[in-house]
Amino acid sequence: MSGNLPLVLSVTSGKGGVGKTNLSVNLAYTLAQKGKRVVLLDADLGLANVDVLLGLTPEQNLFHLFSEGVALSDILYSTPYGFDILPASSGIGEMLTLSTGQKLDLLESMDSLEDKVDFLIVDTGAGINDNVLYFNLAVQERIVVLTAEPTSLTDAYSLIKVMKLNHGVEHFKVVVNMAASEKAAREMFVRLYSACDHFLSGVSLDYAGYLPQDPAVRKAIVAQRPVCQQNPTAPVCEAIGKLADKIQTWEISANLDGNIKFFWKKLLFQH
Repeated sequence: MSGNLPLVLSVTSGKGGVGKTNLSVNLAYTLAQKGKRVVLLDADLGLANVDVLLGLTPEQNLFHLFSEGVALSDILYSTPYGFDILPASSGIGEMLTLSTGQKLDLLESMDSLEDKVDFLIVDTGAGINDNVLYFNLAVQERIVVLTAEPTSLTDAYSLIKVMKLNHGVEHFKVVVNMAASEKAAREMFVRLYSACDHFLSGVSLDYAGYLPQDPAVRKAIVAQRPVCQQNPTAPVCEAIGKLADKIQTWEISANLDGNIKFFWKKLLFQH
């Protein structure tokens, strides 16, 4: 990436259970296989599961950054899959809502990654709570993941609505996961697009692609490995590869006037 400025993007959803973390993990793996330097931040701070999905047990996580002042470099965990993760904690209630001081600590810490990363992928929690909004405001690009379930559609719309009306965010990428076909995925996207077009003036949605239903995903989850490492020829991995190629073109249009620290600082003035 020109100028060593990373592209910071979130993978987010209005509803849990749509495969958001699985997409984040395999997107990180696929980009790493393409020679990119990738860090995956587990931003579901109270219910972290990136490390579980990868079968890893980091000794330290973001809780130690906030509670013990541990350096981010000591938390950064190199996986055997070619990318690094910033793991979070699970089952710690005080992590569910970050204080302004914690946000400042994270802001200062993230700046250390600027020259070491091509892509920072932020795997947010689901819904519209404070942490989800916090991380979605701090990125350049947002990938909203939904499935064919009606509740997934309505919750994705709710997330976009809050981001637009409360924080002025207008641009979103959309990925339809576990789709029966590309036709079904596009139909789901059109439904979301139509709702936003009718009720949320100024919102721009881009169809980033779809991931097909694939039994290889469940097998990889049970094995605690990225599906694209365990079964690289699986249909879902072909789709993730196309998405990774598309994401690499986003760096051209991304705001390269800033860096990681800029985006976290921007957030503190908005939220």
